[in-house]
Amino acid sequence: MEPEPSLETVIQAVQSLYHSPDPSAKEKASRWLGDFQRSVHAWQIADQLLRLNQSVESSYFAAQTMRTKIQYAFHELPTDSHTSLRDSLINHIEMLSADISPVIMTQLCLALADLALQMVLWKNAPEEMMQRFGNDPKYLPFLLEILTVMPEEVNSRSLRLGANRRQELTEDFSKSVNMAISLLSNCLEKTTETRLLTKVFKCLASWFNLGVIPADLIVQSKVIMAPFQVLLNRETTSGLHEAATDCICSALYVAEDLSRHYQLAQALYQGVLMLPEPYHMSVAEEDIDKSINFCRIFTELAESFLEVMIKMPGQGLGSMATLDLLLTCVGHHQYEVAEITFNFWYRLSEQLYKEDSMENNEVFRPYIQRLITALCIHCQMDPDHEGIPDEKDDFGDFRLRVSELIKDVVFLVGSSTCFHQVFQSLAVQGASVSWDITEAALFVMCAVAKNILPNESEVVPHVVQAIINLPKDAHIAVRYTSTHLIGELGEWIESHTEYLDPILHFLMTGLQTSELASAAAHSIQCICDVLRNHMKDHFDGLLQITRAIDSFNLSHDAAIGLIKGAAVILTQQPIDQVTEGVRQLVTVQLHHLSQLVKGEGPKENSDPTIWLDRLSAVFRYANPTINNGQVHPCQPVLIESWPVLSEVMTKYQADERIIERCCRCLRFAFRSIGKGAAVLLQPLVSQMVVIYQGYQHSCFLYLGSILVDEFGKETACVNGLIDMLQAFCGPTFEVLNASGFRNHPDTVDDLFRLAARFLQRCAVPFLQSQVISPLIQCALAGVTLDHRDANASVMKFFRDLVYSATGSEHRDDYEVRKSLVQLIFNQHGEQLMNNLMVAVVFHLPVYMVPEIGDVIYELMLFDRPSVCRWLEVALKALPTETRPGAVNATHKQLTEFHKKVTSAEEQNSVSHALRDFARLFR
Repeated sequence: MEPEPSLETVIQAVQSLYHSPDPSAKEKASRWLGDFQRSVHAWQIADQLLRLNQSVESSYFAAQTMRTKIQYAFHELPTDSHTSLRDSLINHIEMLSADISPVIMTQLCLALADLALQMVLWKNAPEEMMQRFGNDPKYLPFLLEILTVMPEEVNSRSLRLGANRRQELTEDFSKSVNMAISLLSNCLEKTTETRLLTKVFKCLASWFNLGVIPADLIVQSKVIMAPFQVLLNRETTSGLHEAATDCICSALYVAEDLSRHYQLAQALYQGVLMLPEPYHMSVAEEDIDKSINFCRIFTELAESFLEVMIKMPGQGLGSMATLDLLLTCVGHHQYEVAEITFNFWYRLSEQLYKEDSMENNEVFRPYIQRLITALCIHCQMDPDHEGIPDEKDDFGDFRLRVSELIKDVVFLVGSSTCFHQVFQSLAVQGASVSWDITEAALFVMCAVAKNILPNESEVVPHVVQAIINLPKDAHIAVRYTSTHLIGELGEWIESHTEYLDPILHFLMTGLQTSELASAAAHSIQCICDVLRNHMKDHFDGLLQITRAIDSFNLSHDAAIGLIKGAAVILTQQPIDQVTEGVRQLVTVQLHHLSQLVKGEGPKENSDPTIWLDRLSAVFRYANPTINNGQVHPCQPVLIESWPVLSEVMTKYQADERIIERCCRCLRFAFRSIGKGAAVLLQPLVSQMVVIYQGYQHSCFLYLGSILVDEFGKETACVNGLIDMLQAFCGPTFEVLNASGFRNHPDTVDDLFRLAARFLQRCAVPFLQSQVISPLIQCALAGVTLDHRDANASVMKFFRDLVYSATGSEHRDDYEVRKSLVQLIFNQHGEQLMNNLMVAVVFHLPVYMVPEIGDVIYELMLFDRPSVCRWLEVALKALPTETRPGAVNATHKQLTEFHKKVTSAEEQNSVSHALRDFARLFR
């Protein structure tokens, strides 16, 4: 940003952003304003724009700038300017509150709230704001807004207030709660204005969410029943209806802790019992938004009282009437309403599964049966739908979630019982049943088919017989779902092989039908997976299908599935026949790749990844069990395939997507064949190294890790593999230094996976090599990378590095390994610990902290005294205050954390201590 711009320049840029007809001018203005907001000049000019109040756009930009600066750049302000900033913001709100736009009001309130939370010298801000503005109706909208956003911002991740400051603020809110409830109660008594009532309920919800409202206080206030009264009124606007719903849901969430909030739970339960009638009215009036709101309340009620419902079903707050309310919502004609309840049913099934009580299961079984019946109805397609089900639209997503839910809850009913229940629902309707009802029933059967007992003989035979005898004029959707169902019944078919031939005939017919081809291919693959021994006599037929695979209307995945099926069946053949079978499967793919390399391939299939993926499937799944000393049957085929694969890598070396698929193919081949592929190691490594100098595809690093895993213990191969790593590291370090780790997480991930494999397979030569020192430096820089997989690989590298010194003590090289690792940590241990603590405190999300804990624990097993010393130095280097007056971690907390970590006897103890410590800075 240039020297401070003039006020007029900023106003012109805002005008261009909102009103210029030229898109390029808008984009230029947006970039300039973004840079301006990041500059230190933005504080003063935003303040001037608010005073000027020239237009809605300029005032909104100023308010949003002020909020952004306070949120992300509060450190730019000297401490002695905080009070004047607070007074200025309040002054702007007082001046603008009469006719201010709601969006500007929200931004100013957020700015003031973020300031109050970070400004340690501003004590009891909520109480001060209520005392200053609570008696003037003119300021009520602003006051309610600030009292809403302030509690919401307490747990804002961007503010990084720290646990100590959050605790202090929560205590401030607790001291102010009586005054806040009194204020809200007065508002409810004195106004019926929709806008103000909406703000009251949003404010109450915000305080509930912070967890500072005592149950005994709120149940004695009229405030608690006010949102229910609003929901009982048919004339309530949708915005107010939603605000009242949010408020009740927030209260119910708090009431889940019955030991502390039993009175609140009782009051809320009685309030919810008043809502079924208005729910039915919303259904009758087809007001879907209100129906959704009521369903949210019923679901939150059920989730809050789930534990008591399971422990004391039918008693008190465990009343089964709650489930009746939910099933009423599941019965709503719009599936969006039913879907709201899904998480509850999942949690219920999870808890009942853990309880493992037959008595409890019996109590809940009828409700699950009703749920499945209702879901079956929801899965019905429109009767006038043409074609197969669309699995990618919203309804397709819903049906997928239904399928997953049924799989979760069906154990309460039993898969066979569920299958029977759905079949009977069709049977009672007789021949007149419509196609959409039939298809929905078959879809639900698909969800449970894999768990049908193989000896089931009452219903499944009738279903299978009906499917294989479906008339050709049956609706295509029924044939499609029936085809899927056959694939899911593989285990049942294995026990009833008399159906196998007619089923295969049915699937072959589907394969030749355009809309059914992919579904039929998937089911053939499923049957091949399960009935391997029974299908080996059909290999020749499968081979013919794979040769003509592009004559069918198959998706990419379905085609690969058919090849997988054939490869799986091939593993059941005698070993001497496998090589020729693999050769025949591979030849087709190599022929097409060879044509593409020569520029002679067909235009419709000109993408090499099609054939590479099919080739991968062959090498991945054609992997028979072989005895020691036997040559792997795929070895000669891989050697024959190598020239073509090498040519593909050369021709497409600049295309990362194609190279990645080629490496994937080689990965499966080398994994399958193992040491038998050693003859190709040198030419493959040589070609990878050459290409990597020009194109740093991270998949080469990954393939390198596979090669190290397979050949790293072969003495003759070790030096060549280390040379490969050395050749990879130069270009890799250049890329990471130039563009940064965050822009190349895959490279970081694969590099340290490769390095870790060296530690696992040939630690001493690796630790003695020249590449170890720059790799350690790179790993130290990667500690703070907040990409999950990449950081996990860096952490695993360090864990394996430590384990090289502590593991496998019986081996002859133990002392050498230990001394080499000791030298590394003597030089880099303190820096590593410092980086680990900086990563925990400032960079990594909480879910990634356990990886750090594992490294520290492994280090303590290796050298606990040094870890104690390194950790002490790292803690002293951390800032005790990130803002004036706000202590992140007291001396006592630092001491306790150090003690917890250094005295830990298990990994979890370290991880828990790190998580708690990180919260002090967040």
